[in-house]
Amino acid sequence: MRTLLRGLLVLLALLSASLAQAAPRKVIIDDEGFALMHLMLLESSDVEVLGITTVSGNAWANQAAGMVLRGLEIARREDVPVAQGATYPLLNSEALTERWEALYGKLVWKGAWMKEWVEPTRQSLPVHHGPHDPLDVPWGNPKGKVSGEIAANYLIRMVHEHPGEITIVACGPLTNLALAQRLDPQFASLVGELVYMGGSLNPRQVREGEAAAQFAREFVNTPRREFNARFDPEAASIVSHSPWRKLTVIPVDPSTSTERSAALLERMAKAAPREVGAFISDMEPGFPMWDEIVAGYLLDPGMVTRAEELYIDYDTQFGPSYGDMLSWHGPYRPGLGEQRAQVVLEIDPARLEALMVRTMAQGKARESAARP
Repeated sequence: MRTLLRGLLVLLALLSASLAQAAPRKVIIDDEGFALMHLMLLESSDVEVLGITTVSGNAWANQAAGMVLRGLEIARREDVPVAQGATYPLLNSEALTERWEALYGKLVWKGAWMKEWVEPTRQSLPVHHGPHDPLDVPWGNPKGKVSGEIAANYLIRMVHEHPGEITIVACGPLTNLALAQRLDPQFASLVGELVYMGGSLNPRQVREGEAAAQFAREFVNTPRREFNARFDPEAASIVSHSPWRKLTVIPVDPSTSTERSAALLERMAKAAPREVGAFISDMEPGFPMWDEIVAGYLLDPGMVTRAEELYIDYDTQFGPSYGDMLSWHGPYRPGLGEQRAQVVLEIDPARLEALMVRTMAQGKARESAARP
């Protein structure tokens, strides 16, 4: 009898472990808009998107929230809550950026402050808005509304409710995360993993073509500069000194081997649910896949072909290197609380593209199964 009972207990333990492994990964997305990265995570059966928070970066936080709400309607995922986050960086501003440019030269991309390209480029220029302008979502304004909770407070509440279980995926400036850490010193230690897209080490133009050459302009003479960190350097530095259980950084470097090509968008659109496919078909091609690499790493870490363990910080001195990424191997770090990070340097682009198409097919299969 004891032998039988012992055997049943072992079987139950194995079943519990199997179920735990099969459970979707809990994710919160912190970003500055809505694009393929969101769709990959929303359509994947391996991820449970608990919520999405928005921050100013490429667009102002309110415009970003509108894009996310409309994107969720297109994906039929209105069940996912949206919390609007920080409108302004901690210290940086449009006026300071203009002063910096007068002293040290023009920035290629300024996000929400962008009014014109410095030189001709094939990429279109987004419509310029003020920080409090009414919603003007390119693919239609949403019917849904943001939650009444500020993004930093939402993040703090969720990690306390699910300690060690949530992965935060951040693909914009890190203002919301810095605010959450300053409000609650336990915040970072309660996050299972932070994966963020930001920073730049020494990107090389790998992919051929006009689009790759144009995006290479940003790092040819300034290899350590990247927009997400440059928009709010102080927030990036605070995040770099916060006690994360696991920290994964995806700088610009691996994106130079990728491109959101017209052919890839066509493949994804054909594989996706109908409304999502139409949305993808309308996307502008010719961009590196910065954020898509983040989603790809989350869903298939095996696509990473080279990574390095480094200690990271960002330059917060108002000078020519303001916002640039700083990095050290362990023995050489300053020892002021910099956190160890896994830094992704190279990926398998073909494997990423196959994954992107596959996640769309998962969404289509789930939609077909739900039909009466």
